[in-house]
Amino acid sequence: MNRRLSTLVSLGCAVALALAGCSSSGGDNDQSADTYTWWDPYPQHEANSAWAKRVQSCGDKAGVTIKRTAYDTTALTNQSLLAAQEGNAPDVILIDNPAVSTLADTEMLTTVDELGLDTSGIDKNLLAAGVVDDKTYGIPIGANTLALYYNKKILDAAGVDPASVKDWASLDAALSKVKASGHQAITFAAIGTEEGSFQFLPWFWGAGADLRQLDSPEATAAVELWQGWLKNGYAPNSVINNSQNTTWEEFLTGDFGFAVNGTWQVDSAAKADFPSGVIQIPGKDGGVAPTPTGGEFITAPVQKDTGRYKVTKKIVDCMTTADGMVETANTFAYYIPPTKEGQDQLLAEHPELQPWVEAVRSAKGRTSDNLGTDYPHISEALWTAVQNALSGSASAKDALSKAQTDAQKATS
Repeated sequence: MNRRLSTLVSLGCAVALALAGCSSSGGDNDQSADTYTWWDPYPQHEANSAWAKRVQSCGDKAGVTIKRTAYDTTALTNQSLLAAQEGNAPDVILIDNPAVSTLADTEMLTTVDELGLDTSGIDKNLLAAGVVDDKTYGIPIGANTLALYYNKKILDAAGVDPASVKDWASLDAALSKVKASGHQAITFAAIGTEEGSFQFLPWFWGAGADLRQLDSPEATAAVELWQGWLKNGYAPNSVINNSQNTTWEEFLTGDFGFAVNGTWQVDSAAKADFPSGVIQIPGKDGGVAPTPTGGEFITAPVQKDTGRYKVTKKIVDCMTTADGMVETANTFAYYIPPTKEGQDQLLAEHPELQPWVEAVRSAKGRTSDNLGTDYPHISEALWTAVQNALSGSASAKDALSKAQTDAQKATS
């Protein structure tokens, strides 16, 4: 295997050792003719779960047994790289979309063209996370993203119509009214990790900023928006350390007007002690801000025995039909299908998901624009800048200037 892959494996293990561990084994792969190996990032879904049955049903349709192994997200990337290095990669890997470019960069993945897959119906904005140098290395099985949840009881008392929030100015006006009514206005996650970047990107992109130019005036405006929320008391200082889960726990106390969070909280919101709703995150001057896509891509690693691809294609096809994507969406209760046909079918069953379908249709992959393996370096520089600005250790302009310098050094 090439030196580039060996380097990536070593780096991946060094970074993730404390969290997930790295072994010298790529996993227990049974590569017999009637057994196909499958890895995914859902260890919480055990062998008797609806998800495990969903996976096996695709093996049944293809006439084979699927041997499924689940890792957490970080461990899965590392195990995938190790398996490629040792030449025993599984037949199918379901992996978080930003990691697709990392695996593709090592030449361990087949392209959809090589596998004979049709991606013409996949929304281009969602497929983009799997495109590297104009080649597509996987298919999204669904997508999740961010929007603004609101507490209807609080907004009604404050005299705020959520439909009035069309841009940053109208959002600020709404936050001001909520604060004046005696409640906390908004909570979000600005933690110094990828979650912090994930939550900041809608505001960054909504200002018209570009991840290749972190120190632009547009980027500065986005950081200053968040700074203003803290300065004006619209958001608590706790957001600096908030994870997305912590943010959601704050919202569920019933004292916040708004919270930035994702599709995965739909069921929880429905069970809250107060009525809630969802609106799109607005762009600076109006319209819907692009939000980052979460969710996994189904990929097919390179195999020495290329004759296995015929069955692999059947398994992938089963997971990516409109019916299959809706079944996945219902299994997880938060995935939005990446095709219009699948979205329309899901909405026929769950019309309350309309705001999320709209959000996904305008969303954007974090590694899009051919950022590929540069994205993690850029993201780290960005979340560090946001942390420095919100903590008061640097101005927005100075924090972003350093971020741009750091990102350029890391990606050059």
